[in-house]
Amino acid sequence: MITLGPRVIKTGLAVALALYITNWIELEPAVFAAIAATFTIQPSIYRSWKQVLEQFQANTLGAIIAIASIFLFGNNPIVIGLVTIIVIIISLKLKMESSLSLTLITVLIMMSSQEFNGVVAAANKFLIVLVGMGSAFLVNLIISPPNFNKNFTEKMDSTFRNMSLLIRTAISNELTEKTFQGQWSQLRKDITKLEELYKILDEERMKISKIKHFDIRELVLFKQMLACLNQGLRLLDIVEDHFFQSRPEQQETNEFDDQFEELIQYHEMILLKYSGKIRELDSEGLLENSGLFLESILEDTSIERNDRLRLIIIGSAIYDYAFQLHRLNELIDQYQNRKTDTEKAVKKLL
Repeated sequence: MITLGPRVIKTGLAVALALYITNWIELEPAVFAAIAATFTIQPSIYRSWKQVLEQFQANTLGAIIAIASIFLFGNNPIVIGLVTIIVIIISLKLKMESSLSLTLITVLIMMSSQEFNGVVAAANKFLIVLVGMGSAFLVNLIISPPNFNKNFTEKMDSTFRNMSLLIRTAISNELTEKTFQGQWSQLRKDITKLEELYKILDEERMKISKIKHFDIRELVLFKQMLACLNQGLRLLDIVEDHFFQSRPEQQETNEFDDQFEELIQYHEMILLKYSGKIRELDSEGLLENSGLFLESILEDTSIERNDRLRLIIIGSAIYDYAFQLHRLNELIDQYQNRKTDTEKAVKKLL
């Protein structure tokens, strides 16, 4: 089933708005404003504003080159082709790759017209493109501004559920190979998506924090949540590379399975604690148990050396995962305590 996301809907609204405005102020052809609008819609307000600025600069440069070329050499196909090459080279040199497509469209619009009547006609076509860009930015700013904090936590929860299933069945082989590989591939994609969402959040914190409030402590939490997911994915990779190749006995298989179950249960409890569904959670025991488990592998001389080395690698990954969870638990404690203190201070003032 195909779902329409906010960005898809906003693109349609931006196109409609651009067409209405160009028709209202009698600019032709209006379709070029619609094309410009589709290139300007971005996943965040900051990126949309950045795109508008970059496209304005790049399109202004392209328009100047197009006008100068027509006055000097005309607008025959050879001139248009050479100008296109020049615009591409300059855009790449100025690191304006993201605006290159719309810039080329602007240049081609201005140079391919057979009704070119100097600066006025060129300005008319350039204004059409600016209307499209402005319409897209206005729609992105007003209509359903993206809530990346909510998007991140929802995506993080669904990603963890997938990873939980994979880690719990990594050794027991309860899932079919096709299902396991498909879920594993989806986990990688989901974590990549989360990294992109975090990058957008960090960009907005740095660039528009003066006009929009950002809780830096929550951003630190998101970064650690992402680190925990990445460590879980790393554990899966290591198990795939080393566990079954170490020829484990049934007792060892059960012991590792128990460790994985404990990690996932703690990870789940920590996320419940962040959402306010449970109060206290001690992660010291998890870290201590993981350390003792790793030490037991190091000291077990009954296992053949090469097999033991493989198990040590897995044991180290288990300890790293436990450490990341312990760190996340501490950060949640700090975040919730400061949040509570702030709420109490506000109540006193009221």
